[in-house]
Amino acid sequence: MKTIGLIGGMSWESSLLYYQMINQSVKEKLGGHHSAKSLMYSVDFQEIKTLQFEDKWDEATKIMIDLAKKLETGGAECIVICTNTMHRMANEVEESLSIPLLHIADATGKEIVSKGIKKVALLGTAFTMEHYFYKGRLNDEFGLNVIVPKEDERKIVHDIIYEELCLGVVKEESKELYLNIIDQLIERGAEAVILGCTEIGLLISQDNCSIPVFDTTRIHAEAAVEFALSD
Repeated sequence: MKTIGLIGGMSWESSLLYYQMINQSVKEKLGGHHSAKSLMYSVDFQEIKTLQFEDKWDEATKIMIDLAKKLETGGAECIVICTNTMHRMANEVEESLSIPLLHIADATGKEIVSKGIKKVALLGTAFTMEHYFYKGRLNDEFGLNVIVPKEDERKIVHDIIYEELCLGVVKEESKELYLNIIDQLIERGAEAVILGCTEIGLLISQDNCSIPVFDTTRIHAEAAVEFALSD
């Protein structure tokens, strides 16, 4: 079994899910008392959040590269960034390594394409919904037509992530707001919805939606396990 290197803490609420899902998957696949070989470097998310909101992405990139290198030095055989937003600097991180970086959008794109879906809605932080690094990769690499909520709806999605979900707060009224936004996206032709923030799975699941839901946390965790157990 290969050792998975996890860059976590963004937020620790979703990193907890990664750790749980990865180990549950290994146990299901191998049985017995098997669990995943992994290393996690967990950051102080306040420091990262400050850089995000101050548009200091170059500084954030240096931190992410440093973390990835530390995990590689520690024995990790792949890197998993446990957040969608910080894949903004995935290319720079990957170029600094001699081990693979398992990109969350690639894992998600493969699963969406396998279902024959062409037009998909994306929910996430404003950075993920509005910047090209995520939507562009899904379009360029997988031919997906990615749509996002309208500006006022994007603010609702973004604020709930940072002000509630990243703090472990789950509100029924926030779930209803998300579901109303998803309904608007369905009216615009969305065939499925990407939960493009690793915390959104705390709020929304397939049980809540009439179209397929792609939970990036679960998909990314499964991709990590698949790599770890591959020959």
